[in-house]
Amino acid sequence: MAEGFRVRQAWVRVDESVVARANGLPVSNISDVMSRHAGAPGSLRAMHREGAMAGPALTVSVRPGDNLMLHKALVMAQPGDVIVVDAGGALENAIMGELMLARGVQSGIAGVVIHGAIRDSESIGKQDTPVFASGLSHRGPYKDGPGEIGFPVTLGTMIVNPGDLVVGDRDGVLALPRETAAEILERAWKKNAAEEKQLKATLAGQYDGSWIDEALKQRGCAFVAS
Repeated sequence: MAEGFRVRQAWVRVDESVVARANGLPVSNISDVMSRHAGAPGSLRAMHREGAMAGPALTVSVRPGDNLMLHKALVMAQPGDVIVVDAGGALENAIMGELMLARGVQSGIAGVVIHGAIRDSESIGKQDTPVFASGLSHRGPYKDGPGEIGFPVTLGTMIVNPGDLVVGDRDGVLALPRETAAEILERAWKKNAAEEKQLKATLAGQYDGSWIDEALKQRGCAFVAS
């Protein structure tokens, strides 16, 4: 097998019912119940106008500055897929622009995540198809390869396997393992409900901050009278 230059043509995707369960859930709540440990680099920012993202990962790795494999991925994409591209975080050349995004939109993708640069930011910024990228570059890409499709990729310290659930909103991007995504989301919805309850209490002037002093005491903080 030609490691580094290969295309996997099929894999198991996270169930559609699990994807639907992620809709409307803040990424921050999911991150909290995953011990705040996982997550894409903070440099990955939303480049589109508005809207959140959830869908199974179509994973792509490319040589920094080259987008041949992304072109292939756009042909392979199924409706609802999130195309996740590991371009090494390089910002010298854009991996995608307006024309390639248009192809993805026509294919019905749920979004694009590029650990690298994009261009045509003004046009993309007017669209609602979620696009997350590390930065911008006017310089276009090469189309020589190598690269891979359908194999694990790494965005910073976050590992994404093909078919994993990928979510994103204005706070960033997060991948949930396909096998445990449903259970993670159940915990995240409980977290979300608890925060909604706390917010209502706060707005009603009923916030209980007694836990703060308890936490300070447990950590050895000294309280000085004057």
